[in-house]
This record gives sequence, C-alpha cells and structure tokens, in this order.
Amino acid sequence: MKGQRKNRVLLRKEAKGLSSRLIKNTVNSIMEALGLELCEVSVYITTDEVIRELNRTYRGKDKPTDVLSFPFGERVGKYTLLGEIVISVQTAKRQAQELNHSLEEEIKRLLVHGLVHLLGYDHELGPEEERKFKEVEERLLSLIQ
Repeated sequence: MKGQRKNRVLLRKEAKGLSSRLIKNTVNSIMEALGLELCEVSVYITTDEVIRELNRTYRGKDKPTDVLSFPFGERVGKYTLLGEIVISVQTAKRQAQELNHSLEEEIKRLLVHGLVHLLGYDHELGPEEERKFKEVEERLLSLIQ
C-alpha cells in the first residue's frame, strides 16, 4: 500500500552545497508523519535577493526573510498540490550560525515551518494561533530528528 500512496517533492535549487536528498527526504518524512498521501510540495531554495522580492510582492515587506509558503490546496489528477516552500539559503546560513547548529538542521527547521503554513496554520493571527502553530511545529520536528 505504501508504494501506491507516494507523495512527491519537487525541488529547485539556486544554491550549491545543500543535499537534494536531505531536502526531499525531510519533506517526505514530514508528510509521512502527518499521514498525508498523494500530496505534492514544491521547494525552492534561493537567495536573499529573490526572497526579498517575493516578500515585498506578496507580503508588503521589503526585506529578505528565511522562509515563505504559498499554499495551493488544489487537486491535479490523483495528487493534492499542497503548495510551495521558498527558503533563502543565505538567511538560513546566518540563522544556523546564530543558533549554533548546522545549515542542514536549519533547513529542516525551515521546511517544517513552511509545511505547517501549507497546512493552514498561521502564527501571525494571534496568541492562540501562534500556540497551535508552535505545537504542531515542535511535534513534527521531534518526529523527523
């Protein structure tokens, strides 16, 4: 049954030194932990410059950020397209240094964060929503470590 219920991860990278396998395996592990089946997530690893433009265009914030999520929630054929997660590798590197952990750990954290947004949670909607968001995020992080 597991082979028939595959999820898909589409990846576009503009950064060297990050393992495509790590990214895809992390997203697949998150979806599996959530019990998702026949879902697709796109991941775009990019630069501060690109994510700044996206942040300005879609959120009205003229600065780079670590991760953006663009939920789709549409069915195409047998798959549900959950959406796209965009990560700035430059910001991720800075944050990894500040938090004293590896870039790979930071990327995992940002992938979880982005996927929680794709599931409809939003920590910016108030304290209760932030609590729910953090709860889901922490549970998923513990499941994929």
